[in-house]
Amino acid sequence: MADRVSASIVIGGSLSASAYTELVALISDEGLSTEWDGEAFAPHHRAVGRPLSLYAHEVAWGRFEALENWCLLHDVPFARWSGGYGGQWGPERVVQRSDGTLTSYAVTEDDIVVIPQEVLETLGSFEATLAHFAAADFTVPPLVVEGDLPQFGVSTESTLDAERLPHVE
Repeated sequence: MADRVSASIVIGGSLSASAYTELVALISDEGLSTEWDGEAFAPHHRAVGRPLSLYAHEVAWGRFEALENWCLLHDVPFARWSGGYGGQWGPERVVQRSDGTLTSYAVTEDDIVVIPQEVLETLGSFEATLAHFAAADFTVPPLVVEGDLPQFGVSTESTLDAERLPHVE
């Protein structure tokens, strides 16, 4: 039996309609919701022009493996928080900036970034420490699905960051 904790994920980027359909299926398989203890996610729950925030309790190992792997494969940016499991692992924030790599940051149960002493020693300077905090505070861009702008009148200003990302077909 897997150790289970609460976890959340914020997903952004630019997707085709078919890629969004794939994403929705993965979200459904994970049993995610747009709020803690909310109803199961449905495609119309997405707020156009905003990143997609999803939540669940009882998440195996605090990871959404299939969903995160899909995002990595398609360079879709995300940030995931998961709570700690006593004696096994601490809470963490994992960031994927659409470059195919995951970066893990130690956080509190309230998702506040902390730096363990050994990491602080490797950073070596105050500037590097500030850069570490800035990198951990990654802002996920809006999730833009093909057809959003004309259909919903979303301003290009709110989707500018997502438009600079690779478009997933």
